[in-house]
Amino acid sequence: MTSTATLAKAPAGNLNFVLICVFIDMLGVGLIVPVLPALVGEYVGGREQQALWYGILGAVFGLMQFVFMPMIGMASDRLGRRPVLLYSMAGMCLNFLTTAWAPNLACLFIGRVIGGASSASMAVAAAYASDVSTPETRAKSFGKIGAAFGLGFICGPALGGLLGNIGLHLPFYVAAALAVANFVYGWVAVPESLAPDKRAPLRQARLNPFAALLRLARRREIRGLVLVYTLVTFAQMTLQSTFVLYTAFRFNWTPRDNGLALFCVGLSSVVVQAGLLAVLIRRLGEVRLTLLGLASGSLTYLLYGLATQGWLIYVLILCNLLSFAVGPALQGIVSKSSAPREQGELMGSLQAISSLGLVVMPLVGTAILAKVSHLPADDWRIGSSFYMCAAMQACALGLAWRVLRRRAPV
Repeated sequence: MTSTATLAKAPAGNLNFVLICVFIDMLGVGLIVPVLPALVGEYVGGREQQALWYGILGAVFGLMQFVFMPMIGMASDRLGRRPVLLYSMAGMCLNFLTTAWAPNLACLFIGRVIGGASSASMAVAAAYASDVSTPETRAKSFGKIGAAFGLGFICGPALGGLLGNIGLHLPFYVAAALAVANFVYGWVAVPESLAPDKRAPLRQARLNPFAALLRLARRREIRGLVLVYTLVTFAQMTLQSTFVLYTAFRFNWTPRDNGLALFCVGLSSVVVQAGLLAVLIRRLGEVRLTLLGLASGSLTYLLYGLATQGWLIYVLILCNLLSFAVGPALQGIVSKSSAPREQGELMGSLQAISSLGLVVMPLVGTAILAKVSHLPADDWRIGSSFYMCAAMQACALGLAWRVLRRRAPV
């Protein structure tokens, strides 16, 4: 009786616990973003090799995430969200320590394998948010998770850049310590959100990551939105896998410079997703907000590639605020089409798309960057990977216009 009563009262406050978990987790991840490309550079020779091997490391992480994420999402539907969140935290700690101790490139690969297999926090956190939200407030809840994610990236990269200037391995030790703190916090403070009567049985057929994607593709009511989500995600994964190397090659940025730029990205994300999202959804609706965000993102990708001065990157980040609302708005629209017991699988399948992007796009993006890495810093072709992102985002905008205009006036 006590457990049931607790679960009945959970929706009012449980989301706050998960927001703190996501923040600490992403703070640890953000710490390593400005320094990992430089660490790879210590084990290889030349810019081209650095870009290629960094892309391969990203693809290995994405491959493991792609394979394991549907399993993790299904496990959270069967066993509950809390134990899966704890598993993720423990795995990320081991990942950071393995990378910190890495004496060579092979050990970096081991760390990426462990990290990819255990990086469940965002998908399970999204399912947790679905558990404790109504259909009307889910987009707002997803926005809060995105804000916690962004807040972690406000502090993480900036701190990682500063620590990276002291030693390239130091941010990984700090990230491991934060992962331990995250695990302890989750063990002590995070209650379960999924009532036993709402849990779904494990089905072996649904553990196949490709099967999860096929199930999404077969759902006619969201098929177009899933394709939009895929294009947006693939463009984002290309940006994430090439940004630090691109700015280092083109503007000669250090880990501290990249940490500051990523600080601006995180700050912009929090401003939109925590402060402005509810107002934007109320004023514009999820449909108009998605379309405007896609248009803004497409133009910004193009201008990233054409930028000839480092300070322009900061201007573009701050002028691209609407694009930070696209993810939660799309997730909110898609989530409304699924039952509560399917939210974990749905979010796990959407995360599988992100993981597939992490497999493919680092290889593609860094291969393009490697080919142009020998060009002079002022050559417009150095931005080729961003031009590809702009094209994908433009395709997403056209498809979203076609699909979403039937749902609400645009």
